[in-house]
Order: sequence, then structure tokens, then C-alpha cells
Amino acid sequence: MNEPSNADRYLYRGTASKKGRHLFISPANSSMKQIHYGRIILDASLPELAWSTGTHEAALIVMGGACVARVDGQEIALGPYDALYVPRGSSVALSAKAGVDIIECAAEVEGSYPLQIVRYADVEKDVKLKFPTGSETSRRTINILIGSNIKAGRVLAGFTRSQPGNWTSWPPHEHSRMLEEIYVFFDMPPPAYGVQFVYTNRDTPEFVGMVADGDAVVVPSGYHPNAAIPGHPINFVWMMAAQREGEDRQFGVVNVEPAFGAVQSGLEASRK
Repeated sequence: MNEPSNADRYLYRGTASKKGRHLFISPANSSMKQIHYGRIILDASLPELAWSTGTHEAALIVMGGACVARVDGQEIALGPYDALYVPRGSSVALSAKAGVDIIECAAEVEGSYPLQIVRYADVEKDVKLKFPTGSETSRRTINILIGSNIKAGRVLAGFTRSQPGNWTSWPPHEHSRMLEEIYVFFDMPPPAYGVQFVYTNRDTPEFVGMVADGDAVVVPSGYHPNAAIPGHPINFVWMMAAQREGEDRQFGVVNVEPAFGAVQSGLEASRK
């Protein structure tokens, strides 16, 4: 069977399986126009690495373990679910005494924004950054790490955890005029899996497929709800990049699928 073209590919499997720093999704190998998704995994056999952000800003999110980041000479200790906004033109070095798993979200920008640290302990205390939402069958908790709390040009990032067997990104919504998006699934050990949808027209969906731990799905446009299987949650990091630097970098501005009427998206708490 022929591999799908970059424009037709939605699912990228096994992105949490390689040690080192690897770029899995970018405009070069996907339908994304702005966003880059990378994964950084260090352990005792590979305890450190370094790179430069060049013309890109980057958000680094620690998904597990701990590390020390050095950005242009400034040393920062990071723990689970802490995040770091790294400006364009920065030299970055990471080191870990044990294992660390980091998600990298990056996008090209023209502006220069400051180095910024996000402590998950602070996110947990802020009702605009961490909040439950959804109804009986769509309950989940939203965690915004790189949002209005951070000065940046394009990137937004955080993670969602559902209740077992529930839907998320519900009601179906889209925001492609302003933001493109990638979902990266985590903390879903076997036998857990979920089902991801991406569609503009329900009769001809762009993507419907099973997703599991470490998989990533691109959402260049369209509605993108997903569902967990009974007894297991669906958990994912969401990362977005604004189409227009600065102007389109707004979390929670979405269009709900018209079939569901004038219902709220569930993201309103972030904009109060």
C-alpha cells in the first residue's frame, strides 16, 4: 500500500519511542503551515543534549521526570508538567540525572519574546488555567500551560485529561482560520486507546482512527472530537500555532459545529 502524501496524512504513531531529540511533525512532512512537534527523551545512557532555536520560538513541556535547562546561560530546574517558553535565537541545553520526557512545540516567529517559566504548581492554583468542563459523558480537565499567561507570538499548549469512557473536545468545534493544532496522546498504557475524528463534513471525514499512547494527530482544519474507551481516559497534549503572529494567538475562540446549536464550547473559563 502506498504511503499517504504529506497533505493526506493525519496520524503519526509511536512518537514517544526514541531517545534523543526528534522532530516528528513539521510543515515539511505534514499539512501544518506553522507548527513543529518534537519529542525529547533523555536517560542515563543519553543524559544531555543541546541545540539552537534559530528563527523559532519553542514551548518545552515536561511530561515525566526532571531536568535542568540552560538557556543562554540561565539555569532552570524543571519537574513534571512544568513548561518553559524559549525565545527565537536561543541556545538551549538540557541535562537529566535520570529519565525525562519532554514535548517540544515550536513555530517560526519574527518577534522576540522573553524567556518564561511556567510552574505547574502555579497552574493548579489558577482557575483560568486549570478547570473541569463538560457534561455527564464529556467530563475532562483542561490544563493551560502556554496560554494568556505567557507572552509569545504563535504557540499555545497544554493538556487535557478525560474521565474514563468520556468524549473530549465536545461539542465538536474548529478554529482553523486562527489556529492549527496537533494532539499528542499520553499516559494511556495498554490496553487503553481512544478514537479521534477530524472532519469538515460528517459524510466524508478527513480522519477517523484509533489512537494510543505516543500517537499524534494533526488538525489543520475541521471539527476534532475524540472519545475514550470504557474504563480508561483519553489524555492528550494539545499544541496550537497561530496563523497570524500575535493577532490569532487566542485560546478558546472556536466555532461549534452548527448542528449542535448555540451551545458553549466548554472553554469559557479560560477567557473570564
